[in-house]
Amino acid sequence: MKTRTIGRTGVAVTEYGFGTAPLGGLYRPCPRDAAMATLEAAWDEGLRYFDTAPWYGLGLAERYTGDFLRGRRDYILSTKVGRLLFPVPEDRMPDYGFVDPLPFDGRYDYSYDGIMRSIEMSYARLGLNRIDIVYVHDIGVYTHGADRNEVHLRALFDSGLKALSELKSSGTIGAVGLGVNEVPVCLEVMREADLDCILLAGRYTLLDRSAEAELLPLCEKKGTSLVVGGVFNSGILATGPAAGAHFDYRPATPEVAGKVEAMMALAGARDLPLAAPAIQFPLANPAVASVLLGTARPESLRRNMELARRPLPQNVYGAFEPHTLVAPPLGREAVRE
Repeated sequence: MKTRTIGRTGVAVTEYGFGTAPLGGLYRPCPRDAAMATLEAAWDEGLRYFDTAPWYGLGLAERYTGDFLRGRRDYILSTKVGRLLFPVPEDRMPDYGFVDPLPFDGRYDYSYDGIMRSIEMSYARLGLNRIDIVYVHDIGVYTHGADRNEVHLRALFDSGLKALSELKSSGTIGAVGLGVNEVPVCLEVMREADLDCILLAGRYTLLDRSAEAELLPLCEKKGTSLVVGGVFNSGILATGPAAGAHFDYRPATPEVAGKVEAMMALAGARDLPLAAPAIQFPLANPAVASVLLGTARPESLRRNMELARRPLPQNVYGAFEPHTLVAPPLGREAVRE
């Protein structure tokens, strides 16, 4: 599979990578054998970039990913900082949407000490001796709300960025960035720091192009790469506006469903499933280094890669009207403070 270089670093990622959130039991259980089979399918399809996080299954996805990659070569691994996990009794485990996670809870910490400790803990869970890319996870109003986000941004600006700089300059990691679901916090952090990359979920897709107006031009100017997650916008670009379809982690509104229905008609007129142009769209922009595909089923991974390889008509994306869909904040703290 072709690779693209992250920013001005020497870190080269495959154009499609594997996102491990579903391996943490997101919304449905993911037993170990299913996780290993899905990771093997991704490897067989040529994916060599793997993204994980302490948050996914409260450590479970990192353990699965590390166990799979141990002893292999020529892969790129990213994980995230911003949350610290701590053990809790099993009868006091909070419900964050993960099924059968590890017995931990988490708290946000974007400070120097918090980031350094998070990296040490990730190394231990992964059982690996290198991490190539580190993303600051879920900072922004979308996750925290305005008041709490100011506190977290101050911790990041006051000392957290220093930790990331030291980790990179020492060679402990090769690239640093943000892993978020919103554009405004990317613009705010980029005013304070030079980032190698941004893992942006759901904001540069065939449906929602919120990143186009300001973020993409700024990334091109500063040499910052985008890694695009959530390419199906929580599934609706893969399933269509069927009953129960979701956009941005919530049931799709009639407005969004109507937009997707029109897009499906345009794709159908070209004898295409809408998922094919959706999965390939971000890579048409040279600022995008990789598209992350996340699943806990080998057959879904193989099906997505068939869509990724499907030939598309020339200039197909021009047929789809660009939209900027401003997602409201999640309205709750994903982890207790």
